[in-house]
Amino acid sequence: MSTDIIEKKSTSRYLPRSILKYLRAKLERNPTKEEAQKLPASPPSSTDSSTPAITTKSDELKTTLTTTTPLVPPTQIITDVPTMAVPTPPKPPQKARRIALGCEGSANKLGIGVIAHDILTGESTVLSNIRDTFVSPPGTGFLPKDTAHHHRSYFVRVAKRALAEANISISEIDCICYTKGPGMGAPLTSVAVGARTLSLLWNKPLVGVNHCVGHIEMGRAITGAQNPVVLYVSGGNTQVIAYAEQRYRIFGEALDIAVGNCLDRFARTLEISNDPAPGYNIEQLAKQGRKQVLLDLPYAVKGMDCSFSGILTRADELAAMMKQGKKGPDGEPFTPADLCYSLQETIFAMLVEITERAMAHVGSNQVLIVGGVGCNERLQEMMGAMAAERGGSVYATDERFCIDNGIMIAHAGLLAYETGFETPLEESTCTQRFRTDEVFVKWRD
Repeated sequence: MSTDIIEKKSTSRYLPRSILKYLRAKLERNPTKEEAQKLPASPPSSTDSSTPAITTKSDELKTTLTTTTPLVPPTQIITDVPTMAVPTPPKPPQKARRIALGCEGSANKLGIGVIAHDILTGESTVLSNIRDTFVSPPGTGFLPKDTAHHHRSYFVRVAKRALAEANISISEIDCICYTKGPGMGAPLTSVAVGARTLSLLWNKPLVGVNHCVGHIEMGRAITGAQNPVVLYVSGGNTQVIAYAEQRYRIFGEALDIAVGNCLDRFARTLEISNDPAPGYNIEQLAKQGRKQVLLDLPYAVKGMDCSFSGILTRADELAAMMKQGKKGPDGEPFTPADLCYSLQETIFAMLVEITERAMAHVGSNQVLIVGGVGCNERLQEMMGAMAAERGGSVYATDERFCIDNGIMIAHAGLLAYETGFETPLEESTCTQRFRTDEVFVKWRD
């Protein structure tokens, strides 16, 4: 009976699993008397007289069976039955882009942005760039505790707006980037806590970003500058930078206060509004100044470095004289607009000088201006005149990317993430002192 069943089914190319299970059950059971009598006589074996061999043939399958009483397990009987082919599952579609969410809050601006990098072409696409600014009353600056409170209060709503404008789901985000430093301690900490929270809630890796490198990489991405000398000018930093051997090398910098801090503090002296920014309001006031009136201010260039504290002190003295109705050193009256014009012309001339010296040193004919002060049209104009004389060009961005923003942190963080860099949760601290040349720029040759 067992042999008949096997001979009948062996004509099929593939033996179905249900039939195989049925055969095993039948073969493992000892035959009854009636079944044993019906079994055909087995021819004697040439190799072993005690274990006769039965050979069956079909068109496609040859199976050698060995029968004993009781029959041996079917795993030793059916040895040449081919297994059923299992189709290979299709590969999941490859991701076309990587997406990062960046959180910036090193000063009075809270920015959260989302950027996408095309995996094949490397092109960057800004999906959203939301920013909210803490504005203090005229004549005052922004205190760290008040700024930190602003960032904590607005973090969630700014993050929601950034995600909504980007029109992406949380599952599409690859990493969360945040400003590690430099900046003001309390605001930095507030945003770092927010970034850690998102990382834990969404199970995404963290990437700590140097604020200065974020400005540089965003400027390069927006303008297309290849290997420029970078003038980084903001409220907290003044640096002349050039790239060499996977580091952004600092060739010159401010020795005391930054150029943006100098402008902001002078705006307080004149009680100029901080909305939208004190530096912007000084620029607009300077446009009304008389070009024939250039007040004498200290010009403090020391090699490749600058000093702005002495200039600020002298500008404050002149402002006090103006408020008292006194005339200038040349015996002529002057206005707040004249003061702003003179201040801008002096400090921007200093910046142009040290930038030109750096260009000559590294042999570059490109200048990239980044940072909040880089929005100033007069600075761009003066730098452009210098570059044109050298047969070069100036690259700058508008206020969307010059002023602190989350998208620059997302971009620089995603560049680092694509090289395998991540910041462990226990190391996701922030620091007020984080120099530009401390960062290993692995994503550049």
